[in-house]
Order: sequence, then C-alpha cells, then structure tokens
Amino acid sequence: MTADRPHRITFANEKGGTGKSTTAVHVAVALAASGKRVAAFDLDHRQRTMDRYFENRAATAAKRGIRLPTAACHVVSGGTSEELEALIAREAAGADFIVIDTPGRDDPLARHAAAETDTLVTPMNDSFVDFDLIGQVEGESFKVKKLSFYAELIWEARLKRSRSQLEQQRRQMDWVVVRNRTGYTEARNMARIEKALAEMAKRVGFRVAKGLSERVIYRELFPSGLTLLDKGQLGDLGTSHLVARQELRGLVAALNLPGQPAAQEAA
Repeated sequence: MTADRPHRITFANEKGGTGKSTTAVHVAVALAASGKRVAAFDLDHRQRTMDRYFENRAATAAKRGIRLPTAACHVVSGGTSEELEALIAREAAGADFIVIDTPGRDDPLARHAAAETDTLVTPMNDSFVDFDLIGQVEGESFKVKKLSFYAELIWEARLKRSRSQLEQQRRQMDWVVVRNRTGYTEARNMARIEKALAEMAKRVGFRVAKGLSERVIYRELFPSGLTLLDKGQLGDLGTSHLVARQELRGLVAALNLPGQPAAQEAA
C-alpha cells in the first residue's frame, strides 16, 4: 500500500456458491474495524450480494442509532476496463484498501480486476467439484493432471504483471486460495484435496488459507448486515460463534495485508 495507491483485494472465482461475497464483506469490515478506509466495488450487478449486505448494514445502523465500521460500496454495471479504472480512481480516492467482489462466471471486468489486483482471493468449497476450477485430477489416484483454464488465466496475468511491476513500483500479486465450508467435508476427502492443493500450489504459485466453515450464522447475519466482529450487537454468542469469529480473524491474518497483523502475530 502506497500513499497514492490503495491495496487492492479481489475476490474472484468463476463458480458460484463458494461464500465469495460473504468472505469479501467480512474482510472489508475487519479492515474498516481496524481503522482503515475501505472502498468496495461489486462487479456482479445482477445479484449484487456484497452491495445488498452493505445496504442492510447501513439500515441496521440507522435503525439502532449506532455507528458500524463499514465500506462505501459501488455497483459496477458493465462498461470497459478503462471506465472501471476511472470509477475506482474517483470513488476510492484516499482509501487504504479496495475490496472487489466479482461474479461467479467468466466476465471481462472480473478478468481485468484479477489481473490488476495486489491480493487475489479465490474461495472454494472443500470438494473436487470446486477444485476442478483450478486443476483436473486423475480419477483413481487424485493426482493433478493439468491446470484448468482459470489457473492458466491467473498465471498469465501474473506473468504480465511481473513485467510491469518494477516500472509501476507495485508489489507482486499474491494469490490466496481460501478453503471455505470445510465443516462438512469427510476426512479422507479433505486429505485428498489438501494434497492436491499442495501440489497445485507449487506448480502455479498460490498460497492456501483456511477460510470460513459451514455455519448457519453467516446466512442469519445477511438481513441485518452485521458481521461476527460486531460485538455488542449480536446478543449472546455461543461457542460455535466465538470459534467462527476466530476463523475470520485467522483468515484476515493469513492474507498478510499491509498494516494488518500477520498470521504469526495473530496466533
């Protein structure tokens, strides 16, 4: 993060149902709660889940007469990459972080956002159905056979980025694959996915981080726009909710974002 360029975090996955928007909102609020200025951009103008979450959050704050750390969210309904960059430059002026949520499908603006980001976060459910987005595995041995189209796309974007990062004084793109919804994964299958991800990470150069487990609380929070970090607004929290809060803090730490505690410090 430089004085004139906010650090960009893009949540991207061409598959829906991976908890991408929920994770994006929670990370954005965690950054805002730490005192950072956060600008958010929702590129999925059809569903606009992230934008709706922040709308609900603003409504709850107004209804309860409280102040909640939040991000100004902007919905991007099409246009060119140049128009997107102009919007970001205008609306994110003075921000410390930019959080971008992309649609769960192939999209030109999503590709551009992924190529231009500083931290690329790809949430996936702990299943080989989701793993197939990154790479294909052999049916019996579960060994990785080849990269997927999406992994090749990010690989090419990182190569292009590395050629220009010195002249633009930008840091290298950090690609983090986040394993969400691990709670319902059978142990043997989880071990196979973990092994395949480790093999793929060496070949493509991403890091693997533990994400948010499958918990009802995340779906329950959406209508109010609250997050697990909103102490005093959630009522009495059970043990599972407290564990979920620690999962979120662990995820933010694992992203190794500038100005935030690293995973070692947060442990």
